[in-house]
Amino acid sequence: MGILLTEGAADAGAGNAAAGGMSLIGILLFYAVVIGAMWFFLMRPQSKEKKRVAAMISALEIGDCVLTTSGFYGIVIDITDDMVIVEFGSNKNCRIPMDKSAISRVEKPGEN
Repeated sequence: MGILLTEGAADAGAGNAAAGGMSLIGILLFYAVVIGAMWFFLMRPQSKEKKRVAAMISALEIGDCVLTTSGFYGIVIDITDDMVIVEFGSNKNCRIPMDKSAISRVEKPGEN
């Protein structure tokens, strides 16, 4: 009778080991789904926005009306590699050099 208990205990232990292996696969699959969802909902839109901003900055031309990240509207009067000179105000005497990354929106002349 003691032998039967030992065999039953061995079978139960094997069943628990198999169940433990399946739960480990389930946990890993759950984490893979969570990480994939985080990438899809957080990282992917951010990279798309970076590409949109880079395309907007590369299409920047002299005479474009820009909105800066600080909320000022101005006209681009000169462009260098990483800097632009923007003219602010109606009297046209306020010219400020700024980094291209400080531009949040570009409006082409003639666009509404």
